[in-house]
Amino acid sequence: GFMSSNVSSEKPKAISLQGVADSIRATRAGGKKVLLVGGPAIIHTGSAGHVAELIREGWIQTLFAGNALAAHDIEQALFGTSLGVSLLHGEAIEHGHEHHLRAINTIRRLGGIKQAVASGVLRSGIMYECVAADVDVVLAGSIRDDGPLPEVITDVLAAQERMRQAIRDVGFALLIATALHSIATGNLLPAWVKVVCVDINPATVTKLSDRGTFQTIGMVTDVEPFLRSLALELKK
Repeated sequence: GFMSSNVSSEKPKAISLQGVADSIRATRAGGKKVLLVGGPAIIHTGSAGHVAELIREGWIQTLFAGNALAAHDIEQALFGTSLGVSLLHGEAIEHGHEHHLRAINTIRRLGGIKQAVASGVLRSGIMYECVAADVDVVLAGSIRDDGPLPEVITDVLAAQERMRQAIRDVGFALLIATALHSIATGNLLPAWVKVVCVDINPATVTKLSDRGTFQTIGMVTDVEPFLRSLALELKK
């Protein structure tokens, strides 16, 4: 029927956003965990602060991501850039292309993300807040990773097994800006777990449903305004 598709960029976001916030509140009130599955676009779009706030406020208990989200989050914490682009000015910085590699090497030298926090080198960002709030983090590796960071599980079957263990108490999943990790997570989640997938590309949301995660509610939008609005909504 007319305007009846599940995935559309032409539908009002505020109502859906309110529903997401209500679901997160209800999940926490019911003693279940909220899972965030995130891609590096969270960092590139300048949304790391919003996610860090959600973790700090106790809304997120579990994080699934790859090497990229963690590496660029640490890059922005140490250098103020993501993929060498200044998050303050929006322009590429001279030698900025080296920043994520320098960030990875800094963490590797220290032995890991927790050690970087303990030694005071890493003082902000998503990974910092995950350590501070004892969030269950699973970083799953892929073939194009730089480094990777010491915490990244490079054996995909071992990573999948670790993800299976981590989703046991999850009651709500927020899948943001990653086709790879979203579909991998969707394949593991039981059908009763509510899933919201946010991506600027409608194909990501459709792929998730097509591969059997029928309970997916899709939102086609840029992740920064979504995460900013969600953090504000959860403050009410």
